Amino acid sequence: MVIELSIIAAKALLVLFMVLNLAGIMGWIERKGSALIQDRIGANRAAIFGFRFLGLFHGLADVLKMFTKEDIVPAGANKTLHTLAPLFSVFFALVAFAAIPFGDRLYVGDLVSTGYIDLQVVKIDAALLYVFAMLSLGVYGVILAGFASRNNYAIMGGLRATAQMISYEIALGVSIVGVIMVYGTMNLGEMVRAQGHLIGGWIPMWGIVTQPVAFLVFVTAALAVTKRLPFDLPEAESEIIGYFVEYSGMKFGMFFLTDFLETIVVASLATTLFFGGWQVPFLMPDGFHFPWGGELLVFNWVYALLGFASFSIKVLIFCFVFMQLRWTVPRFRYDQLMNLGWKGLFPIAVVNVVVTAVVLVFLGEAS
Repeated sequence: MVIELSIIAAKALLVLFMVLNLAGIMGWIERKGSALIQDRIGANRAAIFGFRFLGLFHGLADVLKMFTKEDIVPAGANKTLHTLAPLFSVFFALVAFAAIPFGDRLYVGDLVSTGYIDLQVVKIDAALLYVFAMLSLGVYGVILAGFASRNNYAIMGGLRATAQMISYEIALGVSIVGVIMVYGTMNLGEMVRAQGHLIGGWIPMWGIVTQPVAFLVFVTAALAVTKRLPFDLPEAESEIIGYFVEYSGMKFGMFFLTDFLETIVVASLATTLFFGGWQVPFLMPDGFHFPWGGELLVFNWVYALLGFASFSIKVLIFCFVFMQLRWTVPRFRYDQLMNLGWKGLFPIAVVNVVVTAVVLVFLGEAS
């Protein structure tokens, strides 16, 4: 029991280490990426002993600046809620990673009672519901930030951001119903294993193949839920209001960090639901089995390592695509944003669920 708890703690620390460092690096990547798109140099001034390393030290400089900057709480504001709001945002974004599998089982003999370790912090049968619940609870950080500041602009910003997030969470939730129907489970680990099957012996049964419409709705709605451009109205420079307008120092930094954490969560979910998670085409637990004949056997630890690398690369690609979208697509107006959610994505998601149900019944695969 002690060993199993230690393994869970080790997995949690590993995930936190990877996610927090990736979030920090994403700040630098986004700066340099936007600079390339806009024909600028980007962040390049921060240096240590004269070395700049393409501006990599800017992330460290930003952290030091935010930790040492004065924490200003407006007069009349609720100091407790003013502090809890950014903590809520970061906390719920981080704990969502607990249920996302980043690799298949690693067999370890008699080290644990099951004989294997799931490369997932906590194995939850309804993991998909858990992840969506944690993302939904992140709304509390946004609305509390607005109300705790005792600033009318911040309150309006919090209300607008909350309305946007809740509206698109509905489309987001409906979009993945078809995926659940196809694979018959909400356990993310089992869902990824189901995507390892081959259609016609050649094509991996990934979600992007079985549910392409759901993928488009999911990605669009997820960008809006995470408040990424072109849906960044709650944080846009052109807007006169923002839910974190009264925040400074590391409290503001935590909201900034949450944006990157939620982006990584969305990228991880998109990878898990639609691109096979840790799956590598034709790779089974005992090795590669090619449809044209031939096998290449591998050790279990090599299989687990390849799966982890596959998952990581897919997540990084999604993060890069989301950043590219941020700096290439023009921003929506607020009325356009809400119309797209309720009159566009939500009906499409519902129709996709109905069509998926009809197809499954026609194929005789629905119980």
